[in-house]
Amino acid sequence: MPRNLKIGDSKVLESRETPDGTMIRRRRITSDGKYRFTTYERIEMPELTVRKRSGNKEVFDRDKLLTSVRRSVGKFFNSEMEVEQVVNSVTDRLYELGTDEVTSRQVGEAILDVLAEVNEVAYVRFASVFREFKSLDEFEKIIREQREKKETK
Repeated sequence: MPRNLKIGDSKVLESRETPDGTMIRRRRITSDGKYRFTTYERIEMPELTVRKRSGNKEVFDRDKLLTSVRRSVGKFFNSEMEVEQVVNSVTDRLYELGTDEVTSRQVGEAILDVLAEVNEVAYVRFASVFREFKSLDEFEKIIREQREKKETK
């Protein structure tokens, strides 16, 4: 497909909501009928700022979060859609805090909360890096805590 293709040079064949309801998926065809492709539309949220440990601030970047989750624990999921759902849940939790600034720690904790619900192995893996585990005892402790949470549900 040519890189200089413009969406305006196409028409929509079908539109549907993604299973999690956060995006609209559109199947399109070029005006000459040669190429078909898919676009996704997402609601644009107000700007959220992330304060790093260093004190620096940067605009929250959902794509950066997606890349980070994909790189760190993506192999523990069966599809890219599952990773997208994790990122959507994390993003929702951050916006639900009701503030225009969050800390990088809050972002990490939100990721942990979501992973704890959807994939225990990914949770332990991410926790070990995020919380900088130095010993097997720390792994054992977090696994024990997860088991206790699971039993109380």
